[in-house]
Amino acid sequence: MQEDKFRSGYAAFVGRPNAGKSTLLNRLVGEKIAAVSNKPQTTRHRIQGIVNREGGQIVFVDTPGVHKPGHLLNRRMMSAVHDAILSVDVLVLMRDASVSTGNGDRFVLELVKQAAKPTILVLNKIDKIRDKATLLPLIEMYSKEYDFAEIIPVSALKGDAVDNLLKQIVKHLPEGEPLFGEDEMTDQPLRSIVAEMVREKILMSTGEEIPYVTAVVTELYDDTDPEVIRIFCAIYVEKPSQKKIIIGKQGARIKDIGTRARVDIENLVGRQVFLKLFVKVVEDWRNREASLDEIGLEKSR
Repeated sequence: MQEDKFRSGYAAFVGRPNAGKSTLLNRLVGEKIAAVSNKPQTTRHRIQGIVNREGGQIVFVDTPGVHKPGHLLNRRMMSAVHDAILSVDVLVLMRDASVSTGNGDRFVLELVKQAAKPTILVLNKIDKIRDKATLLPLIEMYSKEYDFAEIIPVSALKGDAVDNLLKQIVKHLPEGEPLFGEDEMTDQPLRSIVAEMVREKILMSTGEEIPYVTAVVTELYDDTDPEVIRIFCAIYVEKPSQKKIIIGKQGARIKDIGTRARVDIENLVGRQVFLKLFVKVVEDWRNREASLDEIGLEKSR
């Protein structure tokens, strides 16, 4: 009996903001490589996470939540979504199963239909649903709309059914050699991951307005000292009043952001870290090409 051949390829997470795409990516990769928060549009970049399984390698592509573009920033984010949909082998449509269906869900479904690629529907956040039978009408509705390769209820937060998800994704990848080495977990440089970790702490620490007007750039990442990695990060805001909010009374908030980010960074790199944060006011940076280039948000190819 012939053994199954090795399979490898790309699988993109697509879905509305707050569907849990980044949480699932971090869970599958086993490390925090994507920022996670309860605020929409946390993911801004196209982030790849690499998962090796017996018989296969999956390169996951985490994309920004599908939303209506406003600023140039949002338009670039949506370009990242469209580019990912066109370039991958398998789509993973992620849906928050704990909330009712809205226009945004229907819009994402239309994107999937247009792509006409093998698609796995992931009904996430089942840990929030007491009566699992309530999933049945949702499964029926989606089944009528599109011929999904698989429909899998999961909890990205708890890890429920994620092993089965990986197994099913591998089944639908093309045969081929691994695309990355076994020890690689992401295509993101450490300086980019560090910036995302800092931004995550800003999202957790601030109110409704600030998260959408901030960006983080790692301006220095010096690991030449075997004892301590020195990292300097610039936090972009658009107004002096926003700078005051980030810094906080007598510098308390920015110190707290730095302390919590440093813990995550040290866990990732396995070394002591000296982290310095400072705030830059760049008026209307979300509509400036140069600023978006600096934070690493690529133009559509």
